[in-house]
Amino acid sequence: MRAAVLHNAGDLRIDDVAIPSPGPGELLLAVETVGICGTDASEYSFGPNLFPVDQRQPVTGHLGPMTLGHEFSGRIAALGAEVNGFSVGDLVASAGSTGCGKCALCRSGRSSRCAQYWAVGLHRDGALAEFCTAPAFACQTVGEQLTADAAALAQPMSIAVHALRRGRVEPGHDVLVIGAGGIGAFVTYAAAALGCNVTSVDLDQDRLDIATALGARDAVLARPESDLNGLGAEVGFEITGSEAGMRSAIAGLGPGSRLVAVGFQKHPLEMNFAELTALEQEWIGTNRVDPALDLSEAIRLLAARNDPWSDVAPKVLPLDGVESALRSMSGGEKTPIKMLFSPNTEAARPAQM
Repeated sequence: MRAAVLHNAGDLRIDDVAIPSPGPGELLLAVETVGICGTDASEYSFGPNLFPVDQRQPVTGHLGPMTLGHEFSGRIAALGAEVNGFSVGDLVASAGSTGCGKCALCRSGRSSRCAQYWAVGLHRDGALAEFCTAPAFACQTVGEQLTADAAALAQPMSIAVHALRRGRVEPGHDVLVIGAGGIGAFVTYAAAALGCNVTSVDLDQDRLDIATALGARDAVLARPESDLNGLGAEVGFEITGSEAGMRSAIAGLGPGSRLVAVGFQKHPLEMNFAELTALEQEWIGTNRVDPALDLSEAIRLLAARNDPWSDVAPKVLPLDGVESALRSMSGGEKTPIKMLFSPNTEAARPAQM
């Protein structure tokens, strides 16, 4: 089969590789649609860091170049041993990650805290290919709720759902979202759907317009952090991973508030912990997904939107376009919020949402 394989920084190839076989508890999926994100772009430009090609991944055992793709949908082509509740031909969305499945954390649904947590496309071959294997635990059938293209958005929406849980967001909260890109768009939508008053901040007016369509009450073209002083948000989400974004998020928080750091900061930051203490604030990190707790809600939210998701993900591109897209994202070029790909298309087509 054809697969988009990252061999080293700046070296992604469309290779012919063997079709994988599902292990116990796994599904073999005929891939329908795959999204890429900032993590993929970072691995392409500066990595591979999550899977050094000369070191065996300690949980999955993967060694060498890797097929990318951790945001995906597919139809079940085969079932591994010990899999129940699925049938060949089912369309599934995948959260892409799992734990050991045996520890107390996994049994309680909190697999993101498992010491053996891993993700398809980040720690083992992923879905930018004609077929991939995925833990059945991390997949859910979507039936008539979603198209295959929309189902590929379930993983980033699960990240947003998980981030809201980590931030203990409740209806009526004033929520600040710094960054209206991939995860920021989904955090904005999920918080607004919960009944929160969302302020979205970004450098790009077009993305702010989409944030408004997703439910943001206020859309603010990025300003100096001082302009956000006094906003008094109860929960702030920093998505960009930039120092300016982090300082803006902190400035926009009120006493007793929570800062949820979603984006990876590229450099260590000097922080005012005295202010954290004085204002009784909480700073919370989040980056993972609990499929048992997050995936169903992500699918429900995607299906609940009255408008199609084409404003977020307008096109589906062939696998041959993956490297160009990663290069564009890494170079800071303007791209759609979410870029989708399919091994089943030979030319760009409108997303079917």
